[in-house]
Amino acid sequence: MKIVRLYMHNPLRNYNYIIGCEETRQAIALDPTDGEEVLLAAAREGFNIRLIINTHEHHDHIEGNPAVQSATGAPIWANKNAIGRIPNVDHGIEPYDIIELGTIKLKALPTPGHTPVHLCLLSEEGIEVGKGVYTKKVPVLFSGDTLFNACAGNCYNGGNVDDMYDSFVRELMPLSDETLLYPGHDYMKNNLAFALDREADNPDALEWQEKVADLEPDDMPYMTLGQERTYNPFLRLQETKIVEKLKSENPELAEQLDNNPREIFRMLRSCRDKW
Repeated sequence: MKIVRLYMHNPLRNYNYIIGCEETRQAIALDPTDGEEVLLAAAREGFNIRLIINTHEHHDHIEGNPAVQSATGAPIWANKNAIGRIPNVDHGIEPYDIIELGTIKLKALPTPGHTPVHLCLLSEEGIEVGKGVYTKKVPVLFSGDTLFNACAGNCYNGGNVDDMYDSFVRELMPLSDETLLYPGHDYMKNNLAFALDREADNPDALEWQEKVADLEPDDMPYMTLGQERTYNPFLRLQETKIVEKLKSENPELAEQLDNNPREIFRMLRSCRDKW
């Protein structure tokens, strides 16, 4: 499996992905924003797009569907509950379905929160990383707008923060530290600044803030969930400094935060919405 990440150079800072089978040269277009750009990239890589998948219904994740479908005839797949929300969906994906194309196998994880119909895609077999004797395969998560570098997705455009928390606990937190993250947008610099607003002396957040300061979106690093767990506040709900800061900002709610990760998640999301 080969993954081609495409930065869309648009105000919403979308990433699109081409997921290709290197044996059959068949490919999946994931969340096409600019269909023409996706088609050009597929041609450069020698891939034939045979399937379009949308993680959710927001316009910046589906606008490229018509151009890709017109050029390739590829059907559109999305969460079964997105039928009627996304035009021309040919197949409704059920929770934990395995989507196969050539050698590609993706498990559909139900992750409502950002929207009620959001899904993430997990490749448990993943891709090879490293060189020589250090080469190994690691899982891959296409997280759409559920999990970003150093943050969680927002819930204010048709979403629900409790559903988002449940998706994190049920689907994302159990994944292995080696899992590589492929999010739907490049918000890393801004999100690291927020993470440091919550946990000012976090050494990993400080290190990565310095490393990415001069990078363009096309050059942003691919992070693992293990790395995210060292600085992403939404994966650090038990961290004392994060909780104590929330208490200091909301003394009237301090007791509600004791041993209450759901409420901590809610309050972090509220802080990020206003930040």
